[in-house]
Amino acid sequence: MFKKILIANRGEIALRIIRTCREMGIKTVAVYSTADRESLHVRFADEAVCIGPAASRQSYLSIPNIISAAEITNADAIHPGYGFLSENAEFSRICAEYGIKFIGATADQINSMGDKATAKATMRDSGVPVIPGSDGLLESVEEGIRLSNEMGYPVIVKATAGGGGRGMRIIHKAEDFQKAWDDAKMESGAAFGNDGLYLEKFIEEPRHIEIQIVGDQNGRVCHLSERDCSIQRRHQKLVEETPSPIVSQELREKMGEAAIKGAAAIGYEGAGTIEFLVDKHGKFYFMEMNTRIQVEHPITEEVTDFDLIKEQIKVAAGVPISGTNYFPKLYAMECRINAEDPKNNFRPSPGKITNLHFPGGHGVRIDSHVYAGYTIPSNYDSMIAKLIVTGQSRAEVLTRMKRALQEFVIEGIKTTIPFHIKLMDDETFKSGLFTTAFLETFDFSDL
Repeated sequence: MFKKILIANRGEIALRIIRTCREMGIKTVAVYSTADRESLHVRFADEAVCIGPAASRQSYLSIPNIISAAEITNADAIHPGYGFLSENAEFSRICAEYGIKFIGATADQINSMGDKATAKATMRDSGVPVIPGSDGLLESVEEGIRLSNEMGYPVIVKATAGGGGRGMRIIHKAEDFQKAWDDAKMESGAAFGNDGLYLEKFIEEPRHIEIQIVGDQNGRVCHLSERDCSIQRRHQKLVEETPSPIVSQELREKMGEAAIKGAAAIGYEGAGTIEFLVDKHGKFYFMEMNTRIQVEHPITEEVTDFDLIKEQIKVAAGVPISGTNYFPKLYAMECRINAEDPKNNFRPSPGKITNLHFPGGHGVRIDSHVYAGYTIPSNYDSMIAKLIVTGQSRAEVLTRMKRALQEFVIEGIKTTIPFHIKLMDDETFKSGLFTTAFLETFDFSDL
């Protein structure tokens, strides 16, 4: 087992990893930018190293600075958390070159799933259902129109190196293809340095369902059931729950088996998720694979009584997984509490937290790095807390979540709490019969 782990991240996920390491008797090293000097992960780690100024590219995205911090502290492993360098194949490769274990996927595995077109082909070859579309990247607008006419509209062009909704355009008729192509190429080239596009049939009225998987160094893979991530705004998740209200046990088992096939096809090591779209007929299609721990991993932990961070660390140290698949015993939901103003198009709201009270009680968990007096920097993602609620039924979870949200006090900044409270009372949301487009018609004006 590792003696010392450097956490190449910040905020709540860094603190989350530190807690599990402490329980496992592993020393920790926090890295931080000058903007994060007062963050809790810096205070709670055994050692802390400043790796640069506030700008991410000069700190949390600086591989030389992070490797240097690992060397001077004699860390024998690096946990990348999520975001930043967590899915950077070059970082994984350099860690291996320096004899530092990267707690996550190998460089080859990250590369094979990071390119969306390659990932789709790999899954198709493994027998995993994929969305109809182009075989690899589109060569021209003419090819795209021909394939679209064969599949039928609507279709969607996607950036092969994309994420977060960038480089994506939905096309409803042939005459719109050229403009969508040009716009998506320009956006993806600017955002990712890669303007390659591929084409898919656009799935109408979809649900976004992901399967949590874990693979070990011996080629064994298990799954921990599904999470429903359909409550999204501009492809950014706001609420996640498990089990999904639209997934039957039969579908759950089929999706779990497909996820295991896909992960096993690349000999996947570590925790990850296979993302699916499920249409209104209950058919599911592979969308992408995330080769890292997810923001929403706590809800899976709560319903399976399984520490995913601990499993990541054990797998990286060569410990085999049990090989057992896990299914939900309870219901859980996570609300992402962001420092944003939902009444003003979710405008970021950095600043000093003047007063803070976390909710509590049975079945309530908070993952956060903030405290009263803490100043939220404007340099990073605006998520400041995750409110996780567990119960015996979905109805109980909804009631408990609303109560917890009403107890949650954050003053000095704007947050998404008012939106979440209203969502808990929404009849469509309570019914469980919503799609990924649900928030497009949601009324944010009276929050």
